[in-house]
Amino acid sequence: MRLVVATKNKGKLKEFKEILSDTPWEVIGMEDAGVYIDIEENADTFEGNALLKADQVMKQCGEITVADDSGICVNALGGAPGVYSARYAGDNATDLENNLKLLKAMENETSRSAKFVCAIAVARPSGESKILKGEFFGEIAYDMKGSGGFGYDCLFYLPEYKKTSAEIPAELKNQISHRAKALRKLKEYLLAAAERKG
Repeated sequence: MRLVVATKNKGKLKEFKEILSDTPWEVIGMEDAGVYIDIEENADTFEGNALLKADQVMKQCGEITVADDSGICVNALGGAPGVYSARYAGDNATDLENNLKLLKAMENETSRSAKFVCAIAVARPSGESKILKGEFFGEIAYDMKGSGGFGYDCLFYLPEYKKTSAEIPAELKNQISHRAKALRKLKEYLLAAAERKG
């Protein structure tokens, strides 16, 4: 059985593969399924964007497709960057540009609490869909630290570990992150669905 992930992001696909490695599904990226479309993420919620991506790719490949939309929400910024996390500093912004813009926005802020949010949507050829969510709480650091992960990991400080998300081992991140939590729910959902069919 194949499970198509509606992403071109190699880091994201790697996390999906690692966390779902002990399931019956062969996890592949959308391009491996022969889908090369660009999807405009124009919903105003993580859930809406995830469903949009999963549905469009599923219609192209005809296979069970999952997609996630995730981002960082900073309390002092009213929840920004939120759904605009990937393009916070512009449409083709790099991780570094996004992180620098966030640091600048937080320059004079003492309240630095934040959370990562991940919404995963499953779209099936039968028309059935499902959304699963995970959250990961921390703070915005005063400077970038660590070389692991991607996106805002180097700025996302975890007080209980005294490290950023980019400094902790990948194995630990794959247990505690927003995407890990949502993926665990996805795994339970997929295994239950397989059992129903079996």
